[in-house]
Amino acid sequence: MQLRDHAVIVGAGQAGLVAATTLRAEGFAGRLTLIGAEPTAPYQRPPLSKAFLLGELGDEALLLRPLTAYSAQDIDLRLATAVEAIDIAAGRLQLSDGTKLGFDRLALATGASPRRLPDTMGGALEGVYSLRTLRDARTLSAELVEGRSIVIVGGGYVGLELASTCVARGLTVTVLEAAPRILQRVACHQTSEYLANVHRARGVQIIEGCELAGLMGGRSVHSVVLKDGRAFAADLVVVAIGIEPSTRLAADAGLAIDGGIAVDAQMRSSSERIWAAGDCAAVTVRGRRLRIESVGNAIDSAEIAARNMLGRGENYRPLPWFWSDQYDTRLQIAGLNVGFDSVHVRHAGGGRSHWYYQSDELLAVDAINDSRAYMVGKRLLEMGRSPPPEVITNPNADLKALLRS
Repeated sequence: MQLRDHAVIVGAGQAGLVAATTLRAEGFAGRLTLIGAEPTAPYQRPPLSKAFLLGELGDEALLLRPLTAYSAQDIDLRLATAVEAIDIAAGRLQLSDGTKLGFDRLALATGASPRRLPDTMGGALEGVYSLRTLRDARTLSAELVEGRSIVIVGGGYVGLELASTCVARGLTVTVLEAAPRILQRVACHQTSEYLANVHRARGVQIIEGCELAGLMGGRSVHSVVLKDGRAFAADLVVVAIGIEPSTRLAADAGLAIDGGIAVDAQMRSSSERIWAAGDCAAVTVRGRRLRIESVGNAIDSAEIAARNMLGRGENYRPLPWFWSDQYDTRLQIAGLNVGFDSVHVRHAGGGRSHWYYQSDELLAVDAINDSRAYMVGKRLLEMGRSPPPEVITNPNADLKALLRS
């Protein structure tokens, strides 16, 4: 890529912003355009279910960069603008305002959208919400009135964080999870069980292994019914059943899709002039094609994509990190637990940590109110070290010493 080319990034979230700023930091002096469909400049999504809904963080504090930073770095930030089509051969984008925009290199950071319940199950009733965007959070916040009842469909991280927020705001909370346990797709049973107990101790009703029949109501939702006949009163419902990668634009352009926009180790798509990063991109890890939904992955994959747009030839080695605040419980995760065959529990003071292994190789750690375990685990993973599990689980062992050995 020549330093005077035109680089375009589609998607003005965390990954898109990082790709743009990395290009500038790495010396790209050409024209740089960052396009976002939302009317708001790039902002943090994780606080939407927590600090924002609790009123602890306002709109301005959510912004990842002040607006002046874009002009300072000569980044053409185009908001409230959707990209409707990509013509790869011509190197041209069709924008929602009717204009066409040429590009030499393109990065797709289109993110994901929340899964929704079909209309036949009551998904279109008033009082049914998703939580993905700032607009979603603003709308939902007005509905979180003390004394009301909320049913959260889905026991993943967003659903559980929202449950803790709703308890703090004085609502009666029910969480419905189709899987045998909450967090089953992303965490070991020890982590699931611990957090389920935390929520139940705060009065949250968690129903696991249940099958949804539908949402009931005339114009507005008033209850949620399971296929076994149980019904739960609901002044409002939030559907938190995961996200779908935003791949339509890429698919229509002829790019390979495999659970997301398929990319190689350098975050390059099936087109040599297009890269992808963040929630929309599917990378290969341990022989499996998967997407990694975390802030850490958005940052790291976007940095690699941007550097490779400049011809650096760097491979991405995913070592994501993630956190979740629920009440006074902080869960911090480092690594990927894909393929684990054992979990080893460490107790330390008032905290605990769950260490995932595949045979004798450390894959990931879940640290609950134990920042030391998280920091050491993250560093061990970065260093490629795998201490014996019996050392990890010894409460008298000095974890930091493992970094020096």
